[in-house]
Amino acid sequence: MNLSRKTKNKTAAKGSAQVYRRLLTYVRPHRGLFLISFFGFILYSGTQTLFAALVKHIIDTLQTEAREGMYYLPLLFSGLIVIHGIGAYLGNYFLAKVSTNVVHALRCQIFDKYTELPTTYFDANNSGYMIARITNNVGEVTRATTDSVRTFVREGLTSVGMIAYLFYTNWKLSMIFVAITPIIAVLVTYVSKRLRMISKRIQESVGDMTHITSELVGGHRVVRSYGGEAYEKRRFLESSLYNRRQSLKLATTMAIHNPLMQFIIAIALSGLMYLALFFMQKATVGEFVGYLTAAFLLPRPIRQLSDANGEIQKGIAAAESLFEILDEQGEPDTGDFETARSRGALEFKNLSFRYPGAGDWALKNIDVRIEPGQTVALVGASGGGKSTFANLILRFYPHDEGEILLDGVEINRYRLANLRQQIALVTQQVILFNDTIANNIAYGALAGAEREKIETAARDAYALEFVDKLDLGLDTEIGENGVKLSGGQRQRLALARALLKDAPILILDEATSALDTESERYIQAALQKVMQGRTTLVIAHRLSTIENADMILVMEHGRIVERGLHQELLALNGAYARLHQMQVKEPAEAGDIT
Repeated sequence: MNLSRKTKNKTAAKGSAQVYRRLLTYVRPHRGLFLISFFGFILYSGTQTLFAALVKHIIDTLQTEAREGMYYLPLLFSGLIVIHGIGAYLGNYFLAKVSTNVVHALRCQIFDKYTELPTTYFDANNSGYMIARITNNVGEVTRATTDSVRTFVREGLTSVGMIAYLFYTNWKLSMIFVAITPIIAVLVTYVSKRLRMISKRIQESVGDMTHITSELVGGHRVVRSYGGEAYEKRRFLESSLYNRRQSLKLATTMAIHNPLMQFIIAIALSGLMYLALFFMQKATVGEFVGYLTAAFLLPRPIRQLSDANGEIQKGIAAAESLFEILDEQGEPDTGDFETARSRGALEFKNLSFRYPGAGDWALKNIDVRIEPGQTVALVGASGGGKSTFANLILRFYPHDEGEILLDGVEINRYRLANLRQQIALVTQQVILFNDTIANNIAYGALAGAEREKIETAARDAYALEFVDKLDLGLDTEIGENGVKLSGGQRQRLALARALLKDAPILILDEATSALDTESERYIQAALQKVMQGRTTLVIAHRLSTIENADMILVMEHGRIVERGLHQELLALNGAYARLHQMQVKEPAEAGDIT
């Protein structure tokens, strides 16, 4: 048991050392600035030691009758103060520059990694933890790589200088500090492990609080309309209480650790002072006072080093979570095939797929061929596999069983960016950005599109009907996720974005579900023009929107149970006919369909 515990401790210590070495690689590109900072801290620390030597010199000078050089002592003291200040400035300023550069590099690297991670990662991790990592955890890591390094360099050099002076003055007496080193090492090792563990819990709780807050902010209308205020308050309270408990444990550990460290050093200093009365009988008063001054200046840098160790342990705990992200595999993109513009021919051969960790198949034995320019509709109850069908075309999830061919080429052979360049997607859950209407339409790779083309796309999507009524028109800011627009208006902007992309394949995943009847009529008319010469995949609950499709696929439990034209499927009197009958029961819907 003890052997196992020792092995675990060694492994943890080795892992922590590796994490910290990896952290310091972010400082390496700025080693020039760091060297200037290091030089500044050498000046700072050197003057600390020289103060003790100056005290000895002042006392010895005052005890001589001639008092030679006495009048130069104030200048020497002032000179040390100036050099001390210059060293502090160089050290602190240039290390601050390193610190801000490290923050910038880490945050950008984490954010860039987020843009590369596969959809499965976002499915498995909540947004709160991901946001907390790029805000809170990066800050903890930065303090470990810069602020704590500053303390270690500055106070470490000061401690070394003081100890060197003590050994230079009386090495036998100074051996007392060597005697307490193992005790301090054991204490620091135990505290380091505990600080890392508690810090990891605190960082997780910060992620939890961020997640709860982001859900409240994003869903405040639902919270208020369903009276969820008390529930959300309770969730946040429990999370915050857990964070408080862990923070108090961290504070308690540090509060006990520092006085205990100081107590050990105080005992050593007491013994040192007592023994100095015997071992330094032949020393001058200046040597005696200078020695004790250096000895009593030593606890402060040691305490600072102890505090810095706490920051480093928190940084290591935060770094582990960041490196977990950086070490995640991005979306697989091993394809080597590219095309300027595909014809839009899609074929599914014996395709089966299930989500990671799921027991049931999301799609099973799918065999479909879609010719270029065809409009194919997917219908069926929720959970039938319709959206999964579309997600696999875009390679949001990898498929292992069966094939998906685009123009006869397996989509895994395409370069990922080139494949998605061939497809325009409009989903029911519209994602817009806190920017202008024009920039939301001409988003991403479409940025820089001509104004005329943006207006044409907006017109074809029937968006100009409401855009022209706004004071700034296409230059109107629409708020976070288009909060200033109605559901139908947001949907039309998403459609305009897809139209501007002008891709050979268009996927409409419940794209017209949020539209009112009048808007839907205009968009359906626009889509008739847009779909010409384009392969279109329509996922719809409203059967009235897909009656003219070239092929309708009826899906149940991941399988295609029926396929054909609208009238053919009605004549079969099967699954499609039942869906159709359910929608014509309501008089209003019956009028809309007929």
